[in-house]
Amino acid sequence: MKPTQPEFSRPLPADRVPREGSSEKITADPKELAALAGRLGIPVLHSLTADLKAEPWRGGGLKITGHFAADLDQVCVVSLDQFRDTIAGTVERVYLPDTAMVTSEDDEADHLVDGAADLGELVTETLVLTLDPYPRKPGASFEGAEMGAESAPASFAGLAGLKKPGSEPKR
Repeated sequence: MKPTQPEFSRPLPADRVPREGSSEKITADPKELAALAGRLGIPVLHSLTADLKAEPWRGGGLKITGHFAADLDQVCVVSLDQFRDTIAGTVERVYLPDTAMVTSEDDEADHLVDGAADLGELVTETLVLTLDPYPRKPGASFEGAEMGAESAPASFAGLAGLKKPGSEPKR
């Protein structure tokens, strides 16, 4: 089974990165933005950009650091209104070749695929981890609901009056 191609793919071959490192700017195009919005489960992804630095790492690997920014629409969990939001974050990941000796320090390292690190997928994965799973439109609140309020006794108070024939429920 052939692996699927990521929606936003920017492979960077490790052997292309000079000793002093390289600066990489990536931007998703409109088709990629639409596909990513579907993957992320959001209504619209207006833009996704990243400024990254790639450095050689431990004999054939890469260390990628930098920042990303996304302009997107989300759905408020309180009002169900769609609202526009911006999200920015940092990126840091280490990639090692399959032949590298992995130490305990490298537990969180990814492997290069065909000798390359996919910068687009790295930024997408970082964005996914940065998204609020319960987005709230600024100013949205639960009207009439108090967190931790005991509402059960009041709800059943009217039923207490039903126990005695001919009595009116207490209000």
